[in-house]
Amino acid sequence: MTSEIAQFTAKDPIFERHRAGHSVEVLWRVNRPDGSACLRLREGWHDMAKTQNYSAETRARAVRLVREHAGDYPSEYAAMTAVAQRLGIGSAETLRKWVRQAETDEGKRPGLTTAEAAEVRALKRKVSELERTIQILTEATRFFAREADPLRR
Repeated sequence: MTSEIAQFTAKDPIFERHRAGHSVEVLWRVNRPDGSACLRLREGWHDMAKTQNYSAETRARAVRLVREHAGDYPSEYAAMTAVAQRLGIGSAETLRKWVRQAETDEGKRPGLTTAEAAEVRALKRKVSELERTIQILTEATRFFAREADPLRR
């Protein structure tokens, strides 16, 4: 079985060893029905956080609430923390990224918009597909060139 480096949060006791430069070997990963996962390491079993995908409506609502209530808090991040807790979003950092991306999409902040990022991903997928096609055709050409070579007969 191939070993891989596992990433942990600062609350995890193994995180200190990982941060100190020690690699942590993952032996098994068990996915649970609720979407969470558990890792079996040489040191024992460790729970992993569940990844959550939020709908576009939830993201838009959260961004709108942060903008509406930003003045009610001492900082924008405090507003993000309160809204994240109220809506049950994993962390305020997630919400901060959504707000910054919304600002980029609206042209208020420089950077790659969501539509541009989707276009880049689609183009990268297409390039990858074309590179695989070229590789297959190159191998096929080599194969048929060897078969047609009169010196190999």
